[in-house]
Amino acid sequence: MTDQAQEPRATSSGPPEPVADGAAPKVRDETAELRAQVAQLDERYRRAVADFDNLRKRTARDAHREREDERARVAARWLPVVDNLELALHHATAEPASILSGLEAVRQQALAVLADLGYPLRNDLNERFDPSRHEAVAVLPATDAEPGTILQVVRPGYGTDARPLRPAAVVVAKGA
Repeated sequence: MTDQAQEPRATSSGPPEPVADGAAPKVRDETAELRAQVAQLDERYRRAVADFDNLRKRTARDAHREREDERARVAARWLPVVDNLELALHHATAEPASILSGLEAVRQQALAVLADLGYPLRNDLNERFDPSRHEAVAVLPATDAEPGTILQVVRPGYGTDARPLRPAAVVVAKGA
């Protein structure tokens, strides 16, 4: 047998083999460089984690502030309606016709605010019943309407097909 066959081969997972005297400083330099790179990468990783955590916190703060700002904008839209209700109550001793017209004006103003917010009043009378837009509270026989037609709106619905706020409560015609 030859000397080569008797020597075990070094694997990459085992300890490094001893090196010649002239190569030791080179290995030490490479080891120092690798340790410096590891330290630099570790520092970059820690900074990235800290930056991500700061971003998460800032995003949460911004989302909270945006929700609060939106609530304030919506509340501000209702202030003129409340002001007009106060005026109507203040003039409650006036003649009934003026009170009624004042309340109708406030109602129209409230409906306009809802419409501006994207939730208009729906006119569902005589429409076909749709369970995604309507809530049936009663079913009545009707000879003058097709089955499934809305005969009466008990409580109006608000919103659009894409953004419903509340379904209309309706009475639906029953087939014979």
